[in-house]
Amino acid sequence: MAGAPLGRLLRGQRGAAAIEYALILPMMLLFVIGIIDVGRLLWTYTTLTRATEAAARCGAINTTDCGTTAQIQARAVTEAWGLTIANSAFTVTFPSCGVQVVGSYDFAFAIPALAGATPLGTITLTATACYPVMTTAS
Repeated sequence: MAGAPLGRLLRGQRGAAAIEYALILPMMLLFVIGIIDVGRLLWTYTTLTRATEAAARCGAINTTDCGTTAQIQARAVTEAWGLTIANSAFTVTFPSCGVQVVGSYDFAFAIPALAGATPLGTITLTATACYPVMTTAS
């Protein structure tokens, strides 16, 4: 009966759950972190868009607080809640549409593979807003 212990070993189920868990866990973690990263990306883009819109509006209707390019850029930085961003990330122009603010931000993914072939797992987000200049009737 030398074959009995070998047969019992082949039919045994002990440790099967641990092996299955070890195979599934990395993929589940990648999936969950990927969802969190995409959420961060959407939040960052929405914040950048909101900051450019608020700065363009301020430049168009509030010449006291946003009368110069530097003041409009500072307003955009103030409106970019939760982002560490420099004034130079925002450009201000005065085209025919009114006051235009363009903001750009380098977003870094927690999982660099999500960014594809970009270096260091970053992509540049860009938001543009243009607000018409309000004229006062005389």
